[in-house]
Amino acid sequence: MDSAVLSAFFAKYGSLLLKGTIDTIVMVFGSTLGAYVIGIPLGVLLCVLAPDGLRPHRVASAVLGWIVNMGRSIPFIILLVFLIPATRAIVGTSLGVPGAIVPLIASAAPFVARMVEQSIAEVDGGLIEAAQSMGASTWQIVTKVYLREGLPSLLRGLPITVITLLGYSAMAGTVGAGGLGDIAIRYGYQRYQNDVMIATIIILVIMAQIIQSLGNLLVRKLDRRMHA
Repeated sequence: MDSAVLSAFFAKYGSLLLKGTIDTIVMVFGSTLGAYVIGIPLGVLLCVLAPDGLRPHRVASAVLGWIVNMGRSIPFIILLVFLIPATRAIVGTSLGVPGAIVPLIASAAPFVARMVEQSIAEVDGGLIEAAQSMGASTWQIVTKVYLREGLPSLLRGLPITVITLLGYSAMAGTVGAGGLGDIAIRYGYQRYQNDVMIATIIILVIMAQIIQSLGNLLVRKLDRRMHA
């Protein structure tokens, strides 16, 4: 494209794409926060209640594991439609950014829980035994051993979660959730405006690259600090 064509395109669609980008950022980071608020406790419980955990409980561990697995097995587009009544009850609407955040959290929280469980499983068992021998409580082991030692692994999973939700947020555009996905559907697909479709794809790819790069940078800095 020459500069005149680009100028005309951004004059016509620039504000629309900017709003869609902002809406997507709000959806993705709002749902990421909610997913971790729910997913971290779930992941910790999965480890604590496991047969070899700090407080083993076979029934509770099996039920919680089944719930998490069920949440992970439902395709997002199905979950999105299934949760429409619950979304309306919680936020008052199933449309726009607020209507997308609830199903995004519901889809990501089980995924985060399994990542937290895996990160804690990688913690050196000797550290846990040492903490137990010194009389540390379950809460102290969770906060000062599980989460602290598993933090680098948790941060490595953060960009994966955010980028996954970025893709889900675009998918949510099929039911009028707003953001870049909604723009791609309404303009790129329904009105056959391929230039708008390509623009949304480029923006989403750039966002994913930035998220991954920032995540890698954060993990490297944390690793250096923990091993200094």
